Amino acid sequence: MEFRSVNKLIEKSFKEHWEIPALSNYQGVTLCYRDVARRIAKLHIAFEQCGLKRGDKVAICSRNQANWGVSFLATLTYGAVAVPILHEFKPGNIHYLVNHSEAKVLFVDDVIWEGLSPEEMPDLYVVVQINTFKFLYEKDEELLKVREHLNESFGKKYPDNFGPADLDYYEDSPEELAVINYTSGTSGFSKGVMLPYRSLYSNIQFAITDAEPQLSAGMNVVSMLPSAHMYGMMFEFLFEMTVGMHVHFLTRVPSPKIIMQAFADIQPDVIIAVPLIIEKVYKSKLKPVIDKTKLLLKVPFVDGIIGKKFSDEITKAFGGRFEEVILGGAAFNPEVEKFFNKIGFHYTVGYGMTECGPIICYAHWDKAKVGSCGRPALNMQIRIDSSDPRNIPGEVQVSGPNVCLGYYKNEQATKDVFTEDGWFRTGDMGVIDEDGYLFLRGRSKCMILGPSGQNIYPEELEAVINNFNYVVESLVIEDDGSLTCLIYPDYHQAELDGITRDDLEKRLTEALPTMNSQLPNYARIKKLEFLPEDFERTPKKSIKRYLYQRN
Repeated sequence: MEFRSVNKLIEKSFKEHWEIPALSNYQGVTLCYRDVARRIAKLHIAFEQCGLKRGDKVAICSRNQANWGVSFLATLTYGAVAVPILHEFKPGNIHYLVNHSEAKVLFVDDVIWEGLSPEEMPDLYVVVQINTFKFLYEKDEELLKVREHLNESFGKKYPDNFGPADLDYYEDSPEELAVINYTSGTSGFSKGVMLPYRSLYSNIQFAITDAEPQLSAGMNVVSMLPSAHMYGMMFEFLFEMTVGMHVHFLTRVPSPKIIMQAFADIQPDVIIAVPLIIEKVYKSKLKPVIDKTKLLLKVPFVDGIIGKKFSDEITKAFGGRFEEVILGGAAFNPEVEKFFNKIGFHYTVGYGMTECGPIICYAHWDKAKVGSCGRPALNMQIRIDSSDPRNIPGEVQVSGPNVCLGYYKNEQATKDVFTEDGWFRTGDMGVIDEDGYLFLRGRSKCMILGPSGQNIYPEELEAVINNFNYVVESLVIEDDGSLTCLIYPDYHQAELDGITRDDLEKRLTEALPTMNSQLPNYARIKKLEFLPEDFERTPKKSIKRYLYQRN
């Protein structure tokens, strides 16, 4: 792969698309490329005057919005390292991640800032309110003057107006650290994935040349996945900025109703989504009709007519103008996938992970195979750690420029995740067919994808629940789109304490709101179920998780 500077790609795009829309808050403000460039220039001045150096870390913790994009781009193009943090994390988690990353600047929403304490984040120079770019906190009173005189400083630096010729962004190199992306928010589980510029560039190159070569300046995309995660950040934002597209941030919780309204209003040219969104449309809008027409769907010719009608209706509901719907982040429901394939709907399922920034496998909708997540993406190689990779599942291992440098300040985890010959261990199991298509056969990692694309790590939730009195052990599972916690209670101890079995279960059920108050909103437990005896375990005494899965 011949590397080109990511920041210079951004600079070139901004110069070429100066007058057209770049970032919008859905049903709110729109910034043209010139407006974004102007805000970036002002932030660069502020960074410099606050003493931020190349390679310093800048944390960004807010909901999806235009100024999230401005802050991220300003960080990269200055030569600093971006640290996106999911805004739904608890204050203690945010404090931990800001400190662990050694961030010097924090961009934050007002609502989030209310729960944070600058005393808990002693390395910060300044905290910036992301909506207005006003300073919420500065370590030194002198830094307050930076914000007060920012417009004056901007006028002095650009006395003859600010134009495309003034852009000269930091030129990055392939192995240089660009982003630290945390896999979760809890100190005991969180790993800061170190993504170099070669990973960003390779993912951008893949999108431009392989996945969506038809996308160009002025086209639209709806950003509904969390920008703090690589899937949304890369394919609903960063790639688009390099080709002059218009990104529309939903800025609110992406409920199906809001998403469908946005699709109707914006008519996106590509849709990046998680399977759950499509599955919800299928269950609510299509399944009732399908059940009524089952017999007709079995009649030759008629099934084709009805299938096309279904496909046309869904396509129209999604805005009617997209090339394809790209799904990723979790497995697609087999029943739903078979139906969408049968009616000829333009969808495809990819495969990736944070550590690959994120893409690993992909196939265009007209080359996709049902049940597969595609072939190795541009610049990437995969292999199966198995004696018979076509028939016997083994760990999926990958190599290529997308792969991360390792985990920030965690040498052991970095060492463990690479093989002796330098391939990255995904922790996922799969097989490869004769055409090179990957079929995942299970995940040895237990991550659950939340309703809006958030990564939910059940071990973190279980660690909270296991702290409650009379809980011997717990297991969090995905259960029809929500989370259920299986609990093996300490019935014996309860009996010694004079508590009956029924009373113990009632007491734990009543504690559910307290349990949920300690968990992120997107990872709330819907219900508890109690096991009469201990979980089945491996010889190492780990729970056999696969025995308890329902989806």
